[in-house]
Amino acid sequence: MGDPGLFTPSSVTWQMHGDPMMWVAGIRALYLQALHPRAVRGVMQNSDFRHDAWGRLLRTADFVGTISYGTTEAAEKAGTRVRRIHSMLSATDPDTGERYGVDEPELLLWVHCAEIDSYLQVARRSGFPLTDAQADRYIDEHRVSARLVGLDPDAVPANRAEMAAYFEKVLPELACGSEARAVDDFLLRPPTHPLLVPAREVLWRRVAHLAYAALPPYAHELYGRPAPKPATVTRQLRATGTLLRAVPARLRWQLPPKHILRAMARLGPGSRPAPYKLGR
Repeated sequence: MGDPGLFTPSSVTWQMHGDPMMWVAGIRALYLQALHPRAVRGVMQNSDFRHDAWGRLLRTADFVGTISYGTTEAAEKAGTRVRRIHSMLSATDPDTGERYGVDEPELLLWVHCAEIDSYLQVARRSGFPLTDAQADRYIDEHRVSARLVGLDPDAVPANRAEMAAYFEKVLPELACGSEARAVDDFLLRPPTHPLLVPAREVLWRRVAHLAYAALPPYAHELYGRPAPKPATVTRQLRATGTLLRAVPARLRWQLPPKHILRAMARLGPGSRPAPYKLGR
């Protein structure tokens, strides 16, 4: 049997990250991450976000796929690469002139928690079967991914209670500044070829609206738009999850970067991600 990687097929991560609703969750994470002024400033000042946003999204998906389903060596190399890039980047606070590194622990922790919380919230609300204990286990598993980006695992939330306490603590630091508005605008109207604009309006905007709707109430308040009723959003997430999961997994997994198919080739067909395996 080949190297199972950092998470292994027995993990919650292995089963859950193969779910198609992770794409919706990823967009929710972007909306949430943008509400931390220092964190989003680091992104906007170090990348041509609006012109290379698709590339950035695909690179993020590749990183998540690599650490979830890749070999231990591949995951560690991906983490080393991310840490090296972050160590060379900094941002400037326009109000105070302060220059700070984008790899400050508090910024890395915000990005991590917003991402993991988004994956977990969207998965559960869309019908992916997770018990409370499995949800806690998922959060605990991702102290490994936190280590890969440069965080001390012991300083990272290990369960739902600690995650909720973290968000309550950081809430006073959040705001919807100009950078967050730029991210919001991009996610609603990403640049695309003129011939694809109708498809963007019909398909992408629906996905973006759903991801935004799945945000916590305080995020809606900061963005300044009315929060939809949670029950309505949950019904929409479940309907979308049911629709996307009806597409055969083998077909979905053919999309780049094909990490799951490579993991199954390495470990055998028994490593195929499936929700029912969580009950074993």
